Formats: sequence, C-alpha cells, structure tokens
Amino acid sequence: MQKSYIVKIDCKDEKGLVYKISEPLYKNNVNIIANREFVDLQTGKFFFRAEIEGDIDSQKLKQELLSKLPKDSNINISKRKRKNIILMCTKESHVLGDILIKHYSNELNANILAVVSNYDILKSLVDKFDLPYYFVSHERLSRDEHEEKIAKILSKFDIDFIVLAKYMRILTPNFVKRYKNKIINIHHSFLPAFIGANPYKQAYNRGVKIIGATAHIVTDSLDEGPIIAQDIIRVDHTYGWKDMQLAGRNVEKTVLSNALTLAIDDKIFINDNKTIIF
Repeated sequence: MQKSYIVKIDCKDEKGLVYKISEPLYKNNVNIIANREFVDLQTGKFFFRAEIEGDIDSQKLKQELLSKLPKDSNINISKRKRKNIILMCTKESHVLGDILIKHYSNELNANILAVVSNYDILKSLVDKFDLPYYFVSHERLSRDEHEEKIAKILSKFDIDFIVLAKYMRILTPNFVKRYKNKIINIHHSFLPAFIGANPYKQAYNRGVKIIGATAHIVTDSLDEGPIIAQDIIRVDHTYGWKDMQLAGRNVEKTVLSNALTLAIDDKIFINDNKTIIF
C-alpha cells in the first residue's frame, strides 16, 4: 500500500507555479489525489495544498520543489498520520467532554496524550476515558512558575497541538512562543466582539441578537490570533446572560471540533493574522 502525504506550499505568487509544483511530483511518480490553490491578491502570496500518494523521499522532493519555486518559499511535506494532542481545561466540562467522546468514538484522527488542568474538578470525567490527567494548581504561584510546571509535563510528549478546552487562564508570551502556532483556543464570543472575560455578560448588556463562538490560534495578543472557525445562533430579549451562556455552549463545542479537525487534517495556512483554510 502506497504512503499518503500532505504537501503544503506558500510563496510569492508568479506565473507557472502550478506547473512548477506538478512537474517534480510527476517525476517522483506521485499520484495527486486532491489539490487546491489560492492567491492572496493583497499580499501577492500563493498557497497550495495537495494530498498525494507514492513511495517518496520527502527531503529529496522538497529540495526539487525549492529549486523550482521562488526564494523564501515555505514547503512542508508530511506523512498523513494521527496527530498527538494535549487538552487543557479549567472547570467547564462541555467542550472537554465533547472532544473526549469524539476521541472515544474514533471520530477524531488524533491521539489524546493527556489532559492538563489547574483544577482537579474534571479528573473524574477524564478517568472514565482512561486518559492521564495532570492537576497543576496555580495557587500561590506566579504565572511563570505555574506555566513552567505545565511545560515540564508537556516536555514528556511529542505534541502536534495543544487544545485549550475552556482553559481560563491567559498564557504568557514565553509559553506561547514555546508552542508557536500549535495552541488552539475556543473563545465564547464571535470575535473580534467582546474580547476577554465574561463575553456573554458583555453581549447581554449590549442587547445583541446573535451570539457565537470563535476558535483561533493563540498569540501574544489576547483573543486576537488568526481565526480558524466561527459560528452563531440567534437570541432575543428574553435571554438573560446565563441563558445566552447556556445556549452558546453547543456552538462552542461545534466550533472547536470543526477547528480541531481542520488542524488535524493539515488544512490551515497562517497568513499574517489571518488563515487560509483548504
């Protein structure tokens, strides 16, 4: 059985790029199963993603592509495999539980390596799925000290993504840098509206008619990282902020699940502070 790979390329746009990519693939006896491309006219950048099959030397193929493409091209050729993820949570169970059930039902092409939390409240839930649970209290610790303890645990694992399943603490720039573009967060608001704490209360006070959720890559700027997925539901004047919060939980689960699937399937390109989703 031939091996499957994902090829992701972004570079300066110029004429003939699809041909320049296809020729080395053909010469390496690769079968293209699917491919898509996009040109950002504002930045002049070209994005390409292909699913391929074949017996290849990925480093050799990468060098051949680099010789054909513009300087400073970014090329990633990765074997299709289950991704390794860490879940981080605090007290709320709905998002965490949804991911655990999808993993248990084999609906998620990923291995959950562990769950890390600053409370032990959700341990009994995670124990039902026979997964490691690491309780790292933040009490009487600085943010840096707390994150260093977490990082020590995470260093035991080969991690593709860290998923903040309602992890309600702001991460420091040092932690974010250590796992650059690997941390996915679910924010209980349709960003960029209602950034920060208590967005449902903010939305209620503003009298909104729609509420939503946003999954995004975590950066140093609070809730302002590249957006992966969003969705909304309609509300009206009869909803208090707690009613909005309850209604929004289903949206949060769906949005994070969709974003995680896109990440696992290598369908995300980061383009400055935006994403290109294939």
